[in-house]
Amino acid sequence: MKGAHESMASIPSTAPEVATNFRAAMRRLASAVGVVTANGEDGQTGMAATSITSLTVEPPAMLVCVNRTASLHACLAEGARLCVNLLSKDQQDISAAFGGAVARELRFTVGTWTPDAHGVARLEGAQANLSCTVDLITAYGTHSIVVVRVDEVRIGGDVAPLIYQDGSYL
Repeated sequence: MKGAHESMASIPSTAPEVATNFRAAMRRLASAVGVVTANGEDGQTGMAATSITSLTVEPPAMLVCVNRTASLHACLAEGARLCVNLLSKDQQDISAAFGGAVARELRFTVGTWTPDAHGVARLEGAQANLSCTVDLITAYGTHSIVVVRVDEVRIGGDVAPLIYQDGSYL
């Protein structure tokens, strides 16, 4: 992966009880849900994500954390295009589909998708769509931390985000 920085060797092992308790603690953290999309060698791909956050306003940038086992991970390289689609509270079916409830090749049949200016799938009716370019990828543990520069933003209607906490939607 071009631009990735390996840091696995410097990460100490975690005691099993710490890992279990950490997972339980993070389930208590409410998070907005998004679907991150990209174009890969086999066509469009996407994944549901709660590890999305703003980074800076100047330049407009975000962090997206992607598990290295996710199909989307193969699309990550500096300069690659992504679209971060922030879901509305009525889009639980889309979150579930991109979270694995629907086969990967059928996920884009759930919801209405149109291409952004770079041909990456953008969800109609989302809270917001952020068309992005990957600027930096850093490996950490099981994930890659991806810094994306926001190139275009579309804002949806009312503010009514889909929130996920402790295994269910709020």
